Amino acid sequence: MPTNEPQNIISTVANYGKRLFSFIRGRVNTDEDAEDILQDVWFQLSNQPEVGAIEQISGWLYRVARNKITDKYRKQKEESLEDFTFEGEDGEINFKEILLAEAYSPEEESLKKLFWDQLFLALEELPENQRYVFVQNELEERTFQELADESGENIKTLISRKGYAVKHLRNRLQNLYQEFINY
Repeated sequence: MPTNEPQNIISTVANYGKRLFSFIRGRVNTDEDAEDILQDVWFQLSNQPEVGAIEQISGWLYRVARNKITDKYRKQKEESLEDFTFEGEDGEINFKEILLAEAYSPEEESLKKLFWDQLFLALEELPENQRYVFVQNELEERTFQELADESGENIKTLISRKGYAVKHLRNRLQNLYQEFINY
């Protein structure tokens, strides 16, 4: 790399950093996501063989940023029981808290048993491959890598199956969850 290229990168970061961050931040959910994407843009810029050969640096930066944002949204989000959250009067509560919480009264124990029963009924409604991935990952706490190694399937396929399972369970158990919140 010629000696003036690091200086070109430094001046590019200084000239475009704040505006590019604002551009990215307006299109993602959190500052952390925006910072991660901006870091990826700078990393890609630093790996360009000839930074000086880029004619329209601002256009290049914004195009790379848009592509990184698109990539972020294309990646399927891994969903888990922690994603089963609802905002109640006392704050956020999630399914995992209910399922694993200590029951202090017979009523709480009864509600917890009902919830477990309904969870297993809802799991039975799922296709076998979705149910298996959900149970292994959430209840048996096995990683997607372990499941992929065992089954020979792609990790993204397993994540997708679990995502479908989570969506089904969220829809199926939402009314029961509301009863817990209102109890």
